[in-house]
Amino acid sequence: MRYRLLSIIVCPICYSKLYFDLEQTELICNVDNLAFPMRKGIPVLLKKDARSIM
Repeated sequence: MRYRLLSIIVCPICYSKLYFDLEQTELICNVDNLAFPMRKGIPVLLKKDARSIM
């Protein structure tokens, strides 16, 4: 994932910074403990598609 894009994307729920998990290819929100998937290289930032990482 491009660093520039990652530096401006935030969690759609709490607006905190997201971190890219290279191994799982997901964007992680540490505040809400959610992982947002990437499909065809595009982040899917929908709450209904996020999975809990607890």
